[in-house]
Amino acid sequence: MRPQVLLIILGMALVTYVPRALPMTVLSRASLPGWFRRWLGFVPVAVLAALLGPVLLLPSGRWQPVWDNLPLLASLPAFWVAGRTRSLFRTVLAGLAAMALLVALRPFGIW
Repeated sequence: MRPQVLLIILGMALVTYVPRALPMTVLSRASLPGWFRRWLGFVPVAVLAALLGPVLLLPSGRWQPVWDNLPLLASLPAFWVAGRTRSLFRTVLAGLAAMALLVALRPFGIW
């Protein structure tokens, strides 16, 4: 392996690790106000919505009708399973099964 490649990998590891470890290290010693801890509780949901929104609502880069939007249709059973079970494994399994079923039914004109 060339030295430049190793330096690039180490640099990427550093810029990935430091922004995650630094706030954890600093905030683990601090006593955070209750409102701030509650606010931080919404960050994962907001990040997930920001990641899923474009994929589900604009799957091909433009708006598609709901009946022609397979990712959005497949996400509905996954969201239902997530709400009922709170299990990541079952949620992913439900989403994959729903998507596989929709893709399998598409040649028959159902979707």
